Amino acid sequence: MSFGSFDSGGTAQPMAEINMTPLVDVMLVLLVIFIITAPLFHQAVPVDLPQVDATRIDDKPQVLAVAIDADGKVFVDGVVQHRSALSEVFAAAVVNGREPELHLRADRGTRYERVTEVLADAQRAGIVKIAFVTEPAR
Repeated sequence: MSFGSFDSGGTAQPMAEINMTPLVDVMLVLLVIFIITAPLFHQAVPVDLPQVDATRIDDKPQVLAVAIDADGKVFVDGVVQHRSALSEVFAAAVVNGREPELHLRADRGTRYERVTEVLADAQRAGIVKIAFVTEPAR
């Protein structure tokens, strides 16, 4: 079926031309919209900010490195701590100001009970940021 003429007699040929007028109209409308809206993207409020010479504050958290070996000995920052002194060490770290982070490394053969005792002491002292340090699988 072809759309070209209304005369029914003769051989009707299909129309081989594409009407470009609607395409050009749509493209011109899009171009006008782009020209109008493009300057709006670069508008900013001019503000005269004050200039101050200040040093940057390094707010690095205090890290408590706690390690538990296979025998159940607890090391805080490389120093062996007795079970009774562990809660005092944690409490002293919390009193110093900033909230400390506890990085816990436990040997694979450590009893789970020993790990939970250390975590309970840390929780009682007020340490809430606890990270378990592991090694990647090979």
